[in-house]
Amino acid sequence: MPRKLLLLTVLASSIFAASAFAATPGNDPAALVKIRDTALASDWAYERLADMTDLIGPRLSGSAGEAAAIRQVADTMRKLGATVTLEPVKVPHWVRGVETGELVDYKGRPDGVSQRVVLTALGGSGATPASGLNAQVIVVRSFDELKARAAEVKGRIVLFDVAFDQFMADRGLAGPAYGQGSQYRTNGPRMAAQMGAVAALVRSVGGANYRIAHTGATRLDDNARIPAAAVSVEDAMLMSRLAARGPLAMHLTLTPQTHPDADSFNVIADFPGTDKPEEIVIVSGHLDSWDLGTGAHDDAAGVVGAMAVVDTLKKLNFRPRRTIRVIAWANEENGTRGARAYLESNKAKLETHIAAIESDNGAGRPFGMRMSVGAQAVKLFAPLQAVLQPMGASAFRREDVLGTGDLSGLEKAGVPSFAPLVDTSTYFHYHHTAADTFDKVDKEDLRRHVALMASTAWFLANMEEPIGRWSEPR
Repeated sequence: MPRKLLLLTVLASSIFAASAFAATPGNDPAALVKIRDTALASDWAYERLADMTDLIGPRLSGSAGEAAAIRQVADTMRKLGATVTLEPVKVPHWVRGVETGELVDYKGRPDGVSQRVVLTALGGSGATPASGLNAQVIVVRSFDELKARAAEVKGRIVLFDVAFDQFMADRGLAGPAYGQGSQYRTNGPRMAAQMGAVAALVRSVGGANYRIAHTGATRLDDNARIPAAAVSVEDAMLMSRLAARGPLAMHLTLTPQTHPDADSFNVIADFPGTDKPEEIVIVSGHLDSWDLGTGAHDDAAGVVGAMAVVDTLKKLNFRPRRTIRVIAWANEENGTRGARAYLESNKAKLETHIAAIESDNGAGRPFGMRMSVGAQAVKLFAPLQAVLQPMGASAFRREDVLGTGDLSGLEKAGVPSFAPLVDTSTYFHYHHTAADTFDKVDKEDLRRHVALMASTAWFLANMEEPIGRWSEPR
């Protein structure tokens, strides 16, 4: 090689190496604008969402789909240049079986007629005999009513017919509406079992009446694991009307199986910081999903949004001062074992965790961030809010406690926590159903989601001083 060409090659290599590890541009507004606009122009996350939901599908803990998703996310993050660690986690392994319901006797039933009910087993449900069981149904609309009618429960199927408050959801209070309804799913079957019920049903916790069933976890005791299922809204209403006419009997078949705990992993991908690599900013979503649909909103969108933070920064050749740690959590849906394993393995290093972001409310239009920080820290985010304002995502709302699924342990330990503030008015139409599929995610909303996540993660990773530890007022 001619000497002049050799010198030019060496010079070019030196320039490339220097640029590859250039000093961070920090929180200069121009850098934040570039991050925002790069994310808004990219469909990388949308393509990864298709990979996860269309190629793999459901990802319930312990399943082959979950294992495939772990490999997919780990391989993708390695290709982006992140340092990937697979953190071992033992997870529940519950498998859905046959699930049918039929109304076989009620006042006014014509001879030879019965009515099929749309239902699905709740995670952790016990099983009926293979041939099913027959029992009368008692309908209640509150825990107080259940207690008042305790003498009627033994030997019967209890139906909790409690409507989801879509009026609240339409006005920005979908979370509280879900909390009101889901308490009957999580606690109702256990309470019914303690009173001698042979099975428990709950009205599906969701706002759209499309005669689909919404699954989810229930907290049954191991020694009283009765069959438990969610019934479609329409069928719960039908059963209530028939029960009002007189005695109602049902044939119920549920044959789920609970296997020994399975091996799984949190996928942890680090994008190392330049001058404070030991300090961590988490950006995350949970990798598992329920087994009815493909978990597009819950929570593949959150995972690919977190992954896309690194993709966005790589496109710009931006390196943060602190390490940005992408986590795809294991087992959020029926155990939060992944979050607990991470907390345990990092309990001696929590002071190095500067902030944590979790996306687990779907990929609706983002309006900003919820954050559990001290009141004095709110003003620090003004430069970031100014950059996010043109895309309509500058509403940063301080709360004492976010209580998100996977960050709650870190939050209680004082790590300032963040969650995208998104439009959830229709989220519970599809949540935990067969309809939570790729086509329900709007491409433009997902771009905004990535822009919000990437800008916020970058901002936190480059602040001159960390926000400081946070604890809720006592």
